[in-house]
Formats: sequence, structure tokens, C-alpha cells
Amino acid sequence: MERNRRVQAATAATTVTLAVGASLGDVLAALRSLRLGAGGRELIDQIRGLEDLKSVIVGLQARAAVAFDLAQRQEQAEAGVPASERGQGVGAQIALARRESPNRGSRLLGLAKALVVEMPHTMAALESGQLNEWRATLLVKETACLSVEDRCAVDEELAADTGTFEGKGDRAIIAAVKAAAYRRDPRSVAQRASHAATERTVSLRPAPDAMTYLTALLPVAQGVAAYAALTRAADSACSAGDPRIRGQLMADTLVERITGRRGGISGIDLQLVMTDRTLFQGDSEPARLQGYGIVPGEWARALVGAGGGARSEQDPAPRQDPELTEDPELTVWLRRLYTAPATGELLTMDSKARLFPPRLRRFIETRDDTCRTPYCDAPIRHIDHIVPWHSGGTTCVDNGAGLCEACNHTKENPGWTTKTTPGDLHTQEITTPTGHRYRSKAPALPGHGRGSGTSAVTTQGVMAEASATPTVSSTTASESSPLSHRNSRRKRYPDKSPAVVR
Repeated sequence: MERNRRVQAATAATTVTLAVGASLGDVLAALRSLRLGAGGRELIDQIRGLEDLKSVIVGLQARAAVAFDLAQRQEQAEAGVPASERGQGVGAQIALARRESPNRGSRLLGLAKALVVEMPHTMAALESGQLNEWRATLLVKETACLSVEDRCAVDEELAADTGTFEGKGDRAIIAAVKAAAYRRDPRSVAQRASHAATERTVSLRPAPDAMTYLTALLPVAQGVAAYAALTRAADSACSAGDPRIRGQLMADTLVERITGRRGGISGIDLQLVMTDRTLFQGDSEPARLQGYGIVPGEWARALVGAGGGARSEQDPAPRQDPELTEDPELTVWLRRLYTAPATGELLTMDSKARLFPPRLRRFIETRDDTCRTPYCDAPIRHIDHIVPWHSGGTTCVDNGAGLCEACNHTKENPGWTTKTTPGDLHTQEITTPTGHRYRSKAPALPGHGRGSGTSAVTTQGVMAEASATPTVSSTTASESSPLSHRNSRRKRYPDKSPAVVR
């Protein structure tokens, strides 16, 4: 009764007039015209009513996704697409429409199918506002190992649309679903636990303030053992008088044991991009670390300075700075990247090969930073042609894009096209089979867009790559002498700096 009163109050407080069969545009316009409540009680009722409305919208979105999947499969069948290939690219289109990474498309579509087809009680609870999208997702996730019949039975047993989970937290919901699933099919649940060990992995994601989360998904025995070993090492160091706190000791021990070096950097290319002003003049313009994002300029200078002086390809003698702390195991090599004065875009180079050569790949990776598909910021795994090679596309910077593996495979599906479009920065446009278009621009390099005081000279970007073994990680057999290829890799353009790519 209390819940019905709140919903009625919220409805009264957010009343809009819509005709039957009103378009989505009419609904959006009506919602934008809503007035906020006058008092605290009315505002809380509005918040609750709008939360219920969000759940209703999620339910409608799920039904629309399932209907779109059926329509696309029908169109593909009429076009003669083999049955095994029907449905490819559907999830990616749904994800783009939701402003999500295409890689999440299959999960979004799978959630929608489970709710609409296999779990009617959960769907009813969602559409009535008794569950939000996240909690409906929990129910779907914890029953994924069951057959369709058993999943339907668990959905009916829990009967989420009758208020079963009213006032329950996430952990209580997960426990209830797990118990019901185990009662229906204990063998499948046990097999799911065994299969989970095959999905062990290590991932890296950015954290604030130039930090990062290194996460390992491990079987519980191995995870507990690894944590216990780090704990013992930290406790021993504390007992010996180490001034670092326990968490710092555990983190430092982890890095040292994995990399084999105290500093943690051993023979890798960090690809740290900064302006010449930031590196040499102490400018406050931030730098960019590939795979992470923006980092403070002072932090970047400290990392470069740890190499005991930067070495340039044109000037291999180290540049010493007495104020910087040197690390004898770290050598820093600089590669100069010249940008166009007006836009900050990296200048181009061409290749007649079908595959992108190493220098061109490095150039594109530096320009794009992460996957170029809209809404996807996964690490770059593939460098591929925007206009395919078999369609006349050339192997050049303008026709190359850095993509994650999933997005690169998605764009090869029938009906998907990509092309470059004019813009101040490198811009590509993706067209889906339904004719919808999505654009993405390459991120501006550090130093771009600082106002009229920026000149053609100061827009130069400097990429500093930290490598403990530069002769291996920075130089291949075919490019052992940087000077021998210097002229072949330089191209001149009117009113622009020479494009030197290494």
C-alpha cells in the first residue's frame, strides 16, 4: 500500500499529457518540460517515480533489442546469408545506439533475450519498477549456467514480480538466486565453478592520479596463496625496520617479483608523449601515456629523467640533468613527432605494402591512443585499413586506424562501411547496416588547443619511450641505424614541419 501511494504521488507530481501512440520524441519533450516538486516530500516522490520510469524504459529497450535482432536475422535470411552467420553485428549496432562499446553489444543483447524470452517474472518486476536494470542483470547472470527450462523454473520460484526482493540488497539477491539454481541443477552449477578456472586472467585499468589497477582473476587457492606470500614479505620487511607501510611493501614486492627489477621497468616501450616545452622548459602541459591516458607533466619529466638523461635518435649522447634521480637500469630514447601548427594532427607517411610496416603502426598507435570505434576505449590490438585494401584502400596514415580485436572483426560484417571525413583531426565515419552513422576523431596530442600563443615550433610533440634494452625494443634488424633511414622517412608539406617518424 505504501509503495502504491508513493508511485501515485510521484505520478501526480510528474504528470504529463500524452496521446495514445505518442512518438518517442513526444515523450522526451514531455519529460523535459517536467517541473520539480515544491517540497522535500514531493521531490523524493518524484525521484522514486523517475526511478520506476527508468526501469520501464529499460524493459522497453530490451523488447526493442529482441525485435531488432529478429528483424535483422530475417533480412539476412532473405539476403541469402548462411544460418550460421545470421545475427553477426546486431549486438554491435545495439551497443552503438546505446552509446556503449560495440564489444558490450553481445552481452546487452543476451540480457535482453533472457529477460524477454526466458524470465517473464523478472521482466515484469523490471517493468513495474520492483527491480532496476542492475539487479535484473544479477538474476540473469546467476542463472546463465542453467538450461532454458531450469532458468524459467527458477524465475517462477523466485517470482520477483510479487515483491520477493523488496528491501533486499545485491548480496541477498545473489544468494537467493544461487540457492535456487543449485536446487534445480547442482551439476551445472558445479561445472560452472570448474569452468571459471579456465577464465583466469590479468587486466589493467586506469586509476586517478597517475596510478593504475593491476587485477588478477585467479582460482581462490592460488589467489589466497599469492596474497599470503606478499603479506609475509611485507611483514618481514616491517620487522627489519623498513619505513614503508604494509600496503606499499606488498605493492613494491609484487612489482619486483614479477618484473625481476626493483624499479619495475624492464625492456618495454612506455610511449610517453609530451610537448618539447613540457620536457625541456618545465611547462605545465600534461603528457599522455599510451594505454593509460593523461598524466601530469611533472610526473612525466621525472620518469624521463630517471633514465639518466634522454637520448635522441639524431643525438645519441645523453642529456644530463643534475636535479633528476637516475636509474642505471633505465634508458630513455626520444622520438620527435611533428604536428601541423593549426590542428595538432600528426603529419603523414605512406607505404605501398598491404600490411602496415612497424614505423607506420607506431605512428598510428601514437595518434589514436585507444580503439577508434565510437564509445570504445579498449587497447589497440589491430592496425587496419579504414577503406579495405581489396576495395582500393591504401596503406597510409589517413587510411589506417587502431582498433581492438572485437571492433576490427565487427566492421568486416556485411553492411558495415567505414571511411574518412574531412576534419581538423583525423576523423572516421562508421555506417551500420541500418544506415546510422557514427563518427570518431583522433584525440589531440598534448599541447594542442592552448590558444593563439602556440606557434608552429611549440606545437611539436616529443615522444619519450622508456626502455631498459633499447637495442632490442626500439630497433629492429632492418632499422639498426636511425640515420640511414632518416631521409627516406621525411616528407615535406607546404607550411608544415617535416614529418619525422621513428
